[in-house]
Amino acid sequence: MSAIVKTGTSPKDAVKFAKDQGVKIVDVKFVDLPGTWQHFSIPVEELSEDIFAEGLGFDGSSIRGFQQIHESDMLLLPDPNSVVVDPVCKIPTLSLICDVVDPLTHEPYSRDPRNIAHKAEEYLKKTGIADVSYWGPEAEFFIFDSVRFDQNQYSGYYFIDSEEGIWNSGKDGGTPNLGHRPRWKEGYFPVAPADQLQDFRSDVILRLIAAGVPVEVHHHEVATAGQCEIDMRFGTLVEMADHLLMYKYVIKNVAREYGKTATFMPKPLFGDNGSGMHVHQSLWKDGSTLMADPAGYAGLSQLAKWYIGGLLKHAPALLAITSPSVNSYHRLVPGYEAPVNLAYSSRNRSAAVRIPMYSDNPKAKRLEFRCPDPTCNPYLAFSAMLLAGLDGIQNKIDPGQPADYDIFEHKNGHIKQVPGSLPEALKALEADHKFLLAGDVFTQDVINTWIEYKIMREVDPIRLRPHPYEFYLYYDA
Repeated sequence: MSAIVKTGTSPKDAVKFAKDQGVKIVDVKFVDLPGTWQHFSIPVEELSEDIFAEGLGFDGSSIRGFQQIHESDMLLLPDPNSVVVDPVCKIPTLSLICDVVDPLTHEPYSRDPRNIAHKAEEYLKKTGIADVSYWGPEAEFFIFDSVRFDQNQYSGYYFIDSEEGIWNSGKDGGTPNLGHRPRWKEGYFPVAPADQLQDFRSDVILRLIAAGVPVEVHHHEVATAGQCEIDMRFGTLVEMADHLLMYKYVIKNVAREYGKTATFMPKPLFGDNGSGMHVHQSLWKDGSTLMADPAGYAGLSQLAKWYIGGLLKHAPALLAITSPSVNSYHRLVPGYEAPVNLAYSSRNRSAAVRIPMYSDNPKAKRLEFRCPDPTCNPYLAFSAMLLAGLDGIQNKIDPGQPADYDIFEHKNGHIKQVPGSLPEALKALEADHKFLLAGDVFTQDVINTWIEYKIMREVDPIRLRPHPYEFYLYYDA
């Protein structure tokens, strides 16, 4: 199986590809506002060139963050450049990623995250600053053997288990206990048998490559109990957001095939490292990087420093989009390599922005924003980070002096930290989002909908429920 991944694929090419690959089903995918792929499927006989222009109808009122019931009819327009053979379906299936449009006007839908990402790429070109941005997210995740959770009026709990979990070192069950597990915070990088997921990750990357997603490396991560990372090769904004959703899709489904379960929750385990998504980013123009200057700090250009200035200035608001879950802020605490400090540094992993120093090649010069996590919607997160960086360039925002020291041991307290909770981040977004409206990339309606959704569907439901640990603290009060 192979993939069409080149730009400029036509509907005719896509239909021919489906025939040449012998697929039986065509699966059309699109993303909801929180960032989860949705889909439905049609027989391959229904695939025609007309579909790419006329679209396929669906009920927008049933999709999170989309339409009201009285305006529910929407259309999906498949993107022929996204055509691949689905890497997890048993029945040969063609996968097509779609954009959402209004059926009356055929205009792109303002709340479609992929449309927002397209607009971000266009706005970048219109500024004249650069003509392309490149993105390299490092999305971490856990592979567990079992997870049980429930929440009702009279109980609430979760139970996680992993054959790799160090807590199973004393387990006496029906099968021999073979030991060899990563200790707490020692999962980076022991070989097998402590790392029990080598073949799983190799299987994942082979399927990703077959689906047109280039992969650079895979490895175990710091935490016990199956924390992993697979790094994709960098790509352009919309392309990389597409790839990240395929990445999560493949990992979750291959885990299921192995009798395991994958989660991208930032902090599923207490007392060990959480899962982040450090995002490498750079701007280029006319085939040359704009980020490098051998005479600058860490080899950075002045433009790159202004870009960092924009990220740091708007970071509290950005985190409402890049670290968008209540659980995100259980990760963003000191002591677990979490980037809680709004500073930049060439090598300091506790800073929000790090400049990788692995290579002297100017083409490799980039910056890494370390606050995001993989619960984010990548179309929205990448677009928001780009707009923050561009605002920094346009307004020549000085990021200050680099933090090339142990920030936690520094006593002057002048370095600000990230918001401590999702409600704090949402308040920051409400107060600071003008930069997101530039070029009509985000609309006021999208910002309002995002904040309202997060408060009503996540913040308030958690705020209203007692936490199990409260019984430990207060039951005998």
